[in-house]
Amino acid sequence: MATIVMGLGTSHGSQVSLTPDWWPRHGELDRKRTRYDELVQERGDDLAPELTEEVWQRKYDDVQRAVGKLAEDLQGAALDAVIVVGDDQAEMYSEDSMPAVAVYWGETVADLPRDMTNVPASRAAAMWAKHSAVREDYPVATDLARHIIESLIADGFDVAQLKVQPEGESLGHAFTFVRLRLMGDRLIPIIPVMLNTYFPPNQPTAARCYALGQAIKQAVSAWPADMRVGVVASGGLSHFVVDEALDRAVLEGIGAKDVDALGALPEAKLQSGSSEIKNWLVAAGALSDLSFEVVDYVPGYRSAAGTGCGMAFARWTA
Repeated sequence: MATIVMGLGTSHGSQVSLTPDWWPRHGELDRKRTRYDELVQERGDDLAPELTEEVWQRKYDDVQRAVGKLAEDLQGAALDAVIVVGDDQAEMYSEDSMPAVAVYWGETVADLPRDMTNVPASRAAAMWAKHSAVREDYPVATDLARHIIESLIADGFDVAQLKVQPEGESLGHAFTFVRLRLMGDRLIPIIPVMLNTYFPPNQPTAARCYALGQAIKQAVSAWPADMRVGVVASGGLSHFVVDEALDRAVLEGIGAKDVDALGALPEAKLQSGSSEIKNWLVAAGALSDLSFEVVDYVPGYRSAAGTGCGMAFARWTA
């Protein structure tokens, strides 16, 4: 019988993989995607202590240490397959034809090098953690993936399926980050579970995401093959404006297995970058039989507006 034996949660935003000299430069991008000037006025000088080179270096070191711990956990778990829950940001699918939930089950799935022509410098500096410089084909746990699709359909989830990768389209960075920063030398067969967290109008709710994770857990436990399976949530937590209260509520709710609190998270707060919290909710549902531990939480402020990323790293263990 297949068994989910461990899980990980990891932020994957550019800031996770940018040295601190890039953090304020990356913050300049937030001027166009947040209420930047209003936020600066609202906060005044409150964040000045957070915006020093010394603090940025300390936080960067903490983040790299946490990523390293998760990599050790994943590489040491002797997994036969890893279910990676991430959001597709118009990478495999287009923004105009985005399913709420999709599972990929082809024999392999490819990470394609990113065209860097129009990529802002701070994003380009972090691209090493998001896409390989050369094409890399990942093995997929195809049979288990198909079984999960069929099981989810039977449980009332209208899941899209993808067996053939669209020509010229890469697996999204939520998934490739797990390969590039956590897997190390051994390619573990993956099952990409792709959520539409970003694009209205068909984003699954927080409660539905947790229920999806529970259904994935049941599907894996019903698979007759003897397999050790892991689950990884990739993305989040709050960004592009850091919301420490939201992040801590999510982590506390997962740790307490408070299904009602997690399901009641306000949709208005789970938008834009913060929508990736839903990837963690799916994982929390799938890993609800295991114990949850926060490895580190780093509120990565990079501007006086409070923009940045709430970088979280956690593990579920038996």
